[in-house]
Order: sequence, then C-alpha cells, then structure tokens
Amino acid sequence: MQKKSIRKNYILNAGYQVLLLIVPLILAPYLSRVLEPDGVGTASFVESVVAYFTLFATMGISTYGQREISYIQEDKDKRSQVFWNTKILGFCTSAAAITVYVVFAILQKKNSTLYLILTLNLVAVFFDITWFFQGLEEFGKTVARNAICRVLQVIYVFIFVKTKEDLPLYVLGLGLFTALGNLSLWAYLPKYVNKVSLRELRPFRDIRVVWSLFIPTIAIQIYTVLDKTMIGLITDSSFENGYYEQAIKISRMLLAVVTALGTVMVPRIGYHFGKNETGEIRRLMYRGYRFVWFLGVPLCFGLIMVSGNFVPWFFGPGYDRVVPLLGILSLLILAIGINNVTGIQYLIPTKRQNIFTYTVIIGACVNFCLNLVLIHFIRSVGAAIASVAAETVIAVIQLIIVRKELSPMRVLKEGVHYFIAGAVMALALWPLTARLSPSMLNTAAIVAVGAAVYFAVLIIERDEFFLSNVRKVLGRLRRS
Repeated sequence: MQKKSIRKNYILNAGYQVLLLIVPLILAPYLSRVLEPDGVGTASFVESVVAYFTLFATMGISTYGQREISYIQEDKDKRSQVFWNTKILGFCTSAAAITVYVVFAILQKKNSTLYLILTLNLVAVFFDITWFFQGLEEFGKTVARNAICRVLQVIYVFIFVKTKEDLPLYVLGLGLFTALGNLSLWAYLPKYVNKVSLRELRPFRDIRVVWSLFIPTIAIQIYTVLDKTMIGLITDSSFENGYYEQAIKISRMLLAVVTALGTVMVPRIGYHFGKNETGEIRRLMYRGYRFVWFLGVPLCFGLIMVSGNFVPWFFGPGYDRVVPLLGILSLLILAIGINNVTGIQYLIPTKRQNIFTYTVIIGACVNFCLNLVLIHFIRSVGAAIASVAAETVIAVIQLIIVRKELSPMRVLKEGVHYFIAGAVMALALWPLTARLSPSMLNTAAIVAVGAAVYFAVLIIERDEFFLSNVRKVLGRLRRS
C-alpha cells in the first residue's frame, strides 16, 4: 500500500477537526440568543453526563484498533482479522452501554426526554469505524462523509430550532448526524476488508491491552467532561455552565488545528515502530513539537488579545464572563499540544500506554482536587484554571519520562523563535485592542494585523521551519 502524504493527511484531518468544532461555533451566535445561557448550559450538562456512557461504549477500542491497523497496513488478511476482532468487541461494549443508559435515562426526573434523545450518541459509537480508516491513513474518506453530515446539521438547526422550547430538537440534531456519518462509512469497507472465518475470530483476546488503553481515556474525561458536571453540581447554575461551554468551545476549536497532526502521526509512528526505525521516529517527533510551537503560540497569544473584542458581538449580551475564561483556557492550546505529541503520538504507538496512563491519572487527580476547591470560590473560572494546571502537569511529567529518548531542552529550544514572535505580536496588538470597539470587522482587523506581525518576525528571524514550508507552497503554485 502506497504511503500517504503526511502534509495532505494533516490538511484533511485538521480541516475535519476544525469542522467538528466550527459547526457549533457557526451555530453559537444563533443558539446563544435562541436558547439563552441557561439553555446552552442545560444542553452542555446533559451532554457531559451522556459522555460517560459513551466513554464506556468506546473503552480503549478506537485507540487500540487504529494502532493495530497501523502496524499491518499492507496485509489485507491480517487487517481484516484485526478489524473484525476489534469491531465485534466494540459491538458488545456499545450494546451494554446503550442498555444501561436507556434505563438511566428513563429513571431521570429532570431532563429525561433530553437524555433519551441522546441515546443517538451511543448509537453513533455502535457503528463507528473511523479508527479503521485512520489506521490505514485513509483520512479523505472519513472527512468527506462526516463533513457532509456536519453541514446538514447546521441547516437542520437553522430550520427547526427557533425558540428556547426547541431545545429537544437541538439535542436531537447533536446525535442524529453523527450517527449518520459513522453509518455511511460502512459503504467503503468491502474494498479494504475480507470475510473472516468465525474460527479465526478472537475478539476478547487482547482485552487486557484494550483495558490498558481505556484507563487513560477515563482519566482524560476527568478534565474534559467532569469540569462541566462539577460546575453544574457545585454551583447549581446552568448559567455558569453556559459561560464555560462557550469558552471551551472556542479554545477547543483552535486546539483542534494543533492536535490534528496527532491523529495523522499515530499510524505513521506505528508503521515506523513496526519496522524498528527509531531514527525516523525521533525526527518526526521533533518536527511534531516544532509544529505545536509554530501554530500554538500565535493561537494562544492571539486568543488572549482578541477575546475582549470578539465575545460581545459574537455571543451577544450576557456573556461577559466568557472573556476571562477564554484568556485562561487559551493556555490549553500549548499544554495539550505538547502532551499530545509526547503521549498520543509517541507513547501510544510505541506500546507504552501504561506510562501514558500513569501521567494522565496524575493530571486527572490534580484537576479533580483543584476543581473541588476552586469552583466553590470562583466558579467556572476555577474549572478553567484547574484544567490548565492539569494539562501542564501532564506535559512536564511526560517530557521528564522520555528525556533519554527526546531531549526536553531541545523541545523547548524548538519554540524559542515562536515565543519571541508571539510576544512581539501581543505587544503590537495591545494598543489596537484597547481602541477598537467590539465588532466583526474590528476583530478581523486585529486577527489580520496579528498574523502579519507574527509571520514578519519569523521572516526576520529566518525561521527555517516556516520558510521551508513557504518555499514548498510557492514551488507547487509555480508548477501548477
């Protein structure tokens, strides 16, 4: 099987990851006004509860399946066995999760209808095979089908969600189009998978490995979903969850641009690991760190500077608390970006998921403990601080653990040019943000000036990573 271009796969996956988050972003100004902060907060809280059942439906199956497929990309018979073993196990866990969840939803006295509707989220997991195509580095297929479903979701919301009473219809759209996108991928399967004899199937053979990959997934949920649950339980305020939901939505969208490379690199690192090509793995890893600094620094600094101008016109009145939340959560772009490279792109493909689990559990404990204290005093802002602290702890510990293979000093050195350029950009934007009133045009102007200053400084610094990619793009344009 011919190896796919990392650059092309990154563009496809980054585009799709941004689309996954840009759909809610496109809808945010509309929904923030139609559903109001408490409606947005209610939907966010219900989704956070459903996410726990989704977690048990997926277990570590997607991570395991993608990794195992990456090792045997070129052997159709072996990948067929891996696919069916993995998917049969997934059918079992999903069916069990759906059964328990439906009972849970029926027993709820508050928001029972919303919970029942979101059973579709678990149905989507039941049919999910995106991990298989990601393991093969066939990102184009997953992107095309799911992108269409996301566009349909936007159209659906604008047509059917008109008032605050339409919250159930909005929740219906969340699960329905995800399920349709996952189901549609099965049409591609016959080309890549053979029929396998029942005697050859051993779906529970690697259950211990799957479980070892599931444990860090549980821990990760502590600081990606539990934040919202704890805000709702401790503050008893759907408004606080509404503010947090809008802020995390923006920061996660920008983060997706940085971490999209991870999904592309996991199968590639797995491929080279299977061939024992350690030198190539090391080269790709340092390239990954530099990429995080290159994109993460301007996105982080830029979000801090632009949030005061962006939030008032984008979300409308009543969302002032989103501004400080965005300033704090912007730091997640760098923290998660770095530990995504070390943990997801390196430790998982090289079969050291136990080390990854250890670091993530520590971060989860930090997050949980800080949430218990900080949410009581500073509400959603406390949850934001706890998340940033947890991710930073994970990034530092992982770099210390792999220090004999990947130099932490070199990792930091890779980011020097970008921090200098980011600092100059922030200083240039400071007077601009103070003078310009909130509006779409002014936000666009701030972003444009920031980008121009950042790239200008990189040119002055003669940053080779940036300049080499510019030369490649220009060369292709000339040839076309």
